[in-house]
Amino acid sequence: MKHGGDLSEAMAHSGGDAAAWLDLSTGINPWSWPSSGVWPDAVWQRLPSRADEAALLGAARAAYRVPAGTDLVAAGGTQALIQFLPYLAAPGPVAIVGPTYHEHAAAWRDAGHQVIMIDDFAALPGNVIHAVIVNPNNPDGRIAGHAALAEVAAELRRRGGWLVIDEAFADVDPASSAVALCEAGPIVILRSFGKFYGLAGLRLGFAIAEPAIAQRIAAALGPWAVSGPALRIGADALGNEAWSERMRAALTRQARRLDAVLTEAGFEIVGGTSLFRLARHREALKLHAALARQQIWCRRFDYAEDWLRFGLPPDDAALQRLAAALKSIV
Repeated sequence: MKHGGDLSEAMAHSGGDAAAWLDLSTGINPWSWPSSGVWPDAVWQRLPSRADEAALLGAARAAYRVPAGTDLVAAGGTQALIQFLPYLAAPGPVAIVGPTYHEHAAAWRDAGHQVIMIDDFAALPGNVIHAVIVNPNNPDGRIAGHAALAEVAAELRRRGGWLVIDEAFADVDPASSAVALCEAGPIVILRSFGKFYGLAGLRLGFAIAEPAIAQRIAAALGPWAVSGPALRIGADALGNEAWSERMRAALTRQARRLDAVLTEAGFEIVGGTSLFRLARHREALKLHAALARQQIWCRRFDYAEDWLRFGLPPDDAALQRLAAALKSIV
């Protein structure tokens, strides 16, 4: 599977329409921010205003604890930033800590950079100019410490490159964020709005970096990079810390319940975050196919045939459906 969240492959192989499927293939919060509402006509009919953009960036700065000497840039989703960054970076090889979200390697390779996959920063090759890490990592939830990140950033500054830290899942664990390091490093932090707030279709993401780097990113994106509705919804959601705190607790509880179901079925929990769980089973590929026949879709991996990744079931009925399906299979 190239990505989760697209049931086309599942329906092609096992039939049924989307409504019949329990889609656990993504790491997107199933309990989304309540974005439905009546917006003024101007939100839809006019170009996004500077005031609305400033409100969004102010809310994001507070929510992400961005230092005063660091800038933010909003984009139409983190993927857009992943695509742009390699073209803005200096020429030279890039090290990517993996296995991880594969679009990073694809984007840097397409931009003409040599891509070198490494297990961790202890193996940082001497010839690389840039480095990329997803933190917490997808799919195993691994977290690199701030000291290690600061050390790599300092080394890359000497080499004239950047450290890109994709914090797509850091909302569930704010302490994991390396945003405080941005003032000292040549660091670009990517933050995804849609995963934690459950609004992936809104397409909203942020780059956080020292002013010189942020200005280059903003210039590449051009004006009106984010839609008017996304500016309004993003500002409202990011400004509601009470909702975020309640949601973190709810996600943790549901992740524990999912762990119990998977463990009962013979899986070993080997990683993840509170938005997704990574589980090992020696018959993982057979279980994936069997679940698909019952119209339950999870994430499999070509490079680890004993891994499956499960997103959170949205309610008790979905959790019980998964448990019953696994029981019937195992």
